[in-house]
Amino acid sequence: MHTNLLTTNASAVNYERASIAVSPLRQQIAQELHNRPSPQVHVPTSITHMAVRLTEQEREQEYQQIYTFCQRYNVNPPTREASCYYQDFGSFELRWERHLEFSSYSFIRKGLGQSLFDGYATEYVPQEWFDNIVGELVSAVNLVVNQAELSEQELCHAFENHQVLGSNVADNRANVYTSFKLHSDGFGRIIIQSKLLNSYQAGRLIQRMLEIETYQMMALLSLPIARSLSPKVAKMESDLVAINQQMADSDKTNDGEMLDKLSELAGKTEQLIADISYRFSATNAYYELVCSRLRQLKETDIAGTERINEFVTRRLSPGIRTCQALSVRLEDLTRRIARASSLLRTRVDLTIEQQNQQLLSAINKRGEVQLRLQQMVEGVSVAAMAYYLMGLLDYVLNAVNVSGFSVNKVMVKGFAVPIILLSTWLLVRFAIGYINKGKD
Repeated sequence: MHTNLLTTNASAVNYERASIAVSPLRQQIAQELHNRPSPQVHVPTSITHMAVRLTEQEREQEYQQIYTFCQRYNVNPPTREASCYYQDFGSFELRWERHLEFSSYSFIRKGLGQSLFDGYATEYVPQEWFDNIVGELVSAVNLVVNQAELSEQELCHAFENHQVLGSNVADNRANVYTSFKLHSDGFGRIIIQSKLLNSYQAGRLIQRMLEIETYQMMALLSLPIARSLSPKVAKMESDLVAINQQMADSDKTNDGEMLDKLSELAGKTEQLIADISYRFSATNAYYELVCSRLRQLKETDIAGTERINEFVTRRLSPGIRTCQALSVRLEDLTRRIARASSLLRTRVDLTIEQQNQQLLSAINKRGEVQLRLQQMVEGVSVAAMAYYLMGLLDYVLNAVNVSGFSVNKVMVKGFAVPIILLSTWLLVRFAIGYINKGKD
């Protein structure tokens, strides 16, 4: 029987005599499954939750603030690489979680104050710590968990006469009430009325409600961007329509100018898509998380109260659809610009091809003229050379007669003319062929 089947260290896993290399990410990946667990809370409990948006440059400053806070209470601080930190400070519990583009702080304290929402969870947290918190506050909510059933009048007072949303959740183990409004203290408010929740179930329900509150705020960060960019995108669409109309009016078009306009428009569109791509992709991801958490609530109706799922879906979905519609418009604009550019380039290519054909035709005509001139020059050259050769032949015949031989110059020159012409023509053709061969 084998024991100690796996012996793990930083570099290898040993199985009997075999040594297997271990991925350096194994420990990190395994730990990720256990990060951000639900809190275990007892009823009654008050919680203050905040989500703060940070840049990468502010992460170090955030860590230093948490480190100083832990030193003040003489507790162990988190490591620099930690993505979450849960610590009991005695009078309250702090849960800090680092996400991709924001961090969340949850202060949990057993019991309730004199009223439901009186800052009881943060009573022992120094105000200066809140004043110096790093980043931009995106979401802030006070949540209370109790067992007492609240009347309609008490709910109206707790939510400062705002519309109260509520539903029965967790298989009839609790009621949840909220308004998704910012109240006089600048915080949102959530009330969980526990019926049969144990500490673990209460923690899971709290986590879902806080995530719904946080993720819907993060999802809606793109909505102001979409609204501000919509007129700009409409102007770009109008410019493309004008270019297409100009292309259709073939008598008054300047293809080069239109191609420049299309290239400029394509550059602006791609730059706009690059600027908003991450933000809008994050919006879709947060929206999916909100929908997932709403499904996990397993809501049923409370008489006379609108369900949380119904409210969030009805109010959040139009904003998300607005962002998605802008992305679709930009993608469609990109495709339309590409089609217009392709059509215009085809027209430019056809124009260039026609110009090339005209140029080739002109070159062919010029070649024909040059050929005729060459033929004429060849004929003149042959005649001139034959004339000079006949002159040389005359000198030869005179010399022969002077030397005592009697030669009929007229007959000799008459018979010599065709021979000299043929020889001269052959010589010229050979010379021209040799020159052309050398050029090739």
